[in-house]
Amino acid sequence: MAKVLLVDDDVDLSSMLKEYLEHEGFAVDVVHDGESGVRLALADGYDIAILDVMMPGISGIEALRRIRANSRMPVLMLTARGDDVDRVLGLELGADDYVPKPCTPRELVARLRAILRRTAPVASAAEPTTILAGRLSLWPDKRRAEWDGQPMELTSTEFNLLEALARQVGNVVSKAALSELGLGRPLSRYDRSIDVHVSNLRQKLGSLPDGRSWIQTVRGIGYQLIRE
Repeated sequence: MAKVLLVDDDVDLSSMLKEYLEHEGFAVDVVHDGESGVRLALADGYDIAILDVMMPGISGIEALRRIRANSRMPVLMLTARGDDVDRVLGLELGADDYVPKPCTPRELVARLRAILRRTAPVASAAEPTTILAGRLSLWPDKRRAEWDGQPMELTSTEFNLLEALARQVGNVVSKAALSELGLGRPLSRYDRSIDVHVSNLRQKLGSLPDGRSWIQTVRGIGYQLIRE
């Protein structure tokens, strides 16, 4: 049973979502302010946190910032519909995905399950234990990555996107494929989530000697991890 931390100041909405999530098999704790949310999230007893952006005290964005400074636990953001600024900022700070409010409980459950599926390490005899792509080493079963022999701090979404690119190193991977592999959902029109996550990965990988990024954009198609 996955344990969920729901942080939202809307008491009625939180109560409804808690009831629905528990009916779907989740264990749910609810708090209504960012400070309490950060404290419980960093206690490391949860599989995933749901953070509302607009809350009294510290906002969901600030709560995410504090969580990411100390934890890689998956985080799903609840954002105002059409508020692209908060949405992009949340992704840049390490949110794994977002759901615009008002949302249906069914959609929220689908997003939660998609993130948890991507996060859970699954060993398969059909897949190599280690993926080597130039300076990059990936251990999918352990969800561990190293760049130039140094451990990488990656969110669950960043890890899955990097794994997808590494498995096709030197080849272009479409944004549609990356959305399915990295976010667990089809690519939707005007959704910039993949672009923001790839931007985060580029910062963590640094640049080639000639100044280019290790992850190249192939306009109109997708992204390509450069083969050394």
